[in-house]
Amino acid sequence: MPQPQPIVPVILSGGSGTRLWPMSTPAMPKQMLALTADETMLQLTARRAQGERFGAPIVVANAQHAAMVESQLEAVSASAEALILEPIGRNTAPAIALAAIAAGSGDAPLLIMPSDHVILDIPAFHAAIHAARPLVEQGWLVTFGIDPHAPETGYGYIHMGEEISNGVHRVSKFVEKPPRDAAEAMLAAGDHAWNGGIFLFRADAYLAALAQHDPETLTACQKAMDAARREGTRIYPDATEFAASPSESIDYAVMEKADRVAVIPVKMGWSDLGSWDALHEISELDDSGNSHQGEVIAIDTAHCLVRSDGARIAMVGVKDLIVVASGSDILILPRGRSQEVKALIEAMKKRG
Repeated sequence: MPQPQPIVPVILSGGSGTRLWPMSTPAMPKQMLALTADETMLQLTARRAQGERFGAPIVVANAQHAAMVESQLEAVSASAEALILEPIGRNTAPAIALAAIAAGSGDAPLLIMPSDHVILDIPAFHAAIHAARPLVEQGWLVTFGIDPHAPETGYGYIHMGEEISNGVHRVSKFVEKPPRDAAEAMLAAGDHAWNGGIFLFRADAYLAALAQHDPETLTACQKAMDAARREGTRIYPDATEFAASPSESIDYAVMEKADRVAVIPVKMGWSDLGSWDALHEISELDDSGNSHQGEVIAIDTAHCLVRSDGARIAMVGVKDLIVVASGSDILILPRGRSQEVKALIEAMKKRG
């Protein structure tokens, strides 16, 4: 029996991760940081798609991070088959189109993964990938639905329809980030999953769906790759052609409109690590419920997240705080409000 074609991991590493300021910055985004383990988020992402079933990854990244991406991947024996360096950010639909074209535009199965997510249960992730393969080979676009454990309003949801094979459902519809009451109703119904932005499909199936539903993006990406400059494994898509692409997510451009879209619900210890609160949730805590990294002295302190990459932080008699020091920047806010870092960044931009 012939061996199935190796899956090509496609790692999307273009994000700036500003919600984890001050450690994560445009120059050093969160995927380049070791936030949850000794290895960086990018390295952990590459590691979870290594082995005989996988080929070398294709990485789509910001051009300013090229050397950093290469050195980090080399350190975990995961050198990229191709490193596509976007001249500007254009969201996920164009980024994945560039990768599909770089993979040969044929029947290669592509595993699309953000570079800055946490997956704690790798065997469960691999089992879901294995379950998806038969449908992928038939041309289906498969997404992995994250088992929801709270009525989160910050995630999109997937309404799971009929079961089309063991553990695999047709997608009934994608639901935008809902208000609290709608999220509670979906959680209670038990037939919804969080949309984690992880996909498996053939390169040609994705490009065909893009041709049907978002031809402008496909045309711009094809022209950008046709005119790309290549230096070893580095690919620099033509900036003028790529700028003509609309900036659309894969969900909006393709997944919400295509006919054969399936979802596999999976419990795999997933987090998008979208805030300091999210990091506290998955961190090892001391006896007082604190998570700390760096030089930290805490007395009579409880349920705090404390991080420093240099400055010594001393805390007495406080609780439920997030304190992060990086270089000359210090962030202090109550736990539960870390999504408001985005507003802080905007305020700082206005001040110049």
